[in-house]
Amino acid sequence: MEFDLNKLKKRPSYPFETIAAGLSFSPRMEAVLAEAKKIADVCNSKLVLIHVGEKTKEKEKLFDDILFRNNIEEKKVKIIWAEGDVVDTILKLCKLNIVDLLIVGALEKESILKFYLGSVARTISRKAKCSVLLLTHTSKGENAKKKVIVNAGADHPKTIHSINTALYFARRIGVKEITMVHEVHSPTLSMAISESSSAPEVTKMKKEFTEEESGKLHALIAKCDTGDLKINEKVIKGKPGFAIRQYAETKKADLLVINSPDTHLTFLDRIFAHDIEFILADVPCNLLIVHSRV
Repeated sequence: MEFDLNKLKKRPSYPFETIAAGLSFSPRMEAVLAEAKKIADVCNSKLVLIHVGEKTKEKEKLFDDILFRNNIEEKKVKIIWAEGDVVDTILKLCKLNIVDLLIVGALEKESILKFYLGSVARTISRKAKCSVLLLTHTSKGENAKKKVIVNAGADHPKTIHSINTALYFARRIGVKEITMVHEVHSPTLSMAISESSSAPEVTKMKKEFTEEESGKLHALIAKCDTGDLKINEKVIKGKPGFAIRQYAETKKADLLVINSPDTHLTFLDRIFAHDIEFILADVPCNLLIVHSRV
């Protein structure tokens, strides 16, 4: 079956009209499926369930039992059984079904055993042409109390799409407050400070730099429809990816929203860890990677 790429070109990153869940028969399968159904319901989305692996009577029975326990009518979802390379097959099926959001389970840290959903989820996150939600935890308590952090780097063209997608998603799941974080990493400023012998000059330089970056963040958010959501703005200093991962851990965030990785990496990007790699190496919480298709 040939796929028309024009169906995906310039397609908005939201709303999530079609949501897919990549499922393996692991201990977390039911939790991932239940979360996918919950999100599909609040987003009024079509739900596609994908399993890559051999289809057996035992698996079918287990799957039917899980659907029944979670009040999922088989006729109201699209169930796909497929065989082949797990990552390539899931990503191909997402394209064929015009999926806007792919949900997969993820381990917070990879173990020596390289659990199925640990390694696969991370590879999917790097290659997907749709947004990806990595689930390290499933919902507990009221969504309105959840801490959502958005990596709102003001210097990247994808960021405004990620912010708007985060605002859309937050409203759908009932979140009332979001923290927009702008990471700044300025070796030039650090060098200037180290060469300065005057404490007042150092203080002035830091203040001016922070105010300038805060202004960039505020101006970017002002372009978005925040509505009645409470927006907190925060500038943090540190290596991109690493800094916001630490911030999300410290704040005990429930969801971190970031841009999808750039597809055209420079030579240095391939030698040194890219910002998303710092996050995927030790996922601090549920992670929404927004693919803006720009």
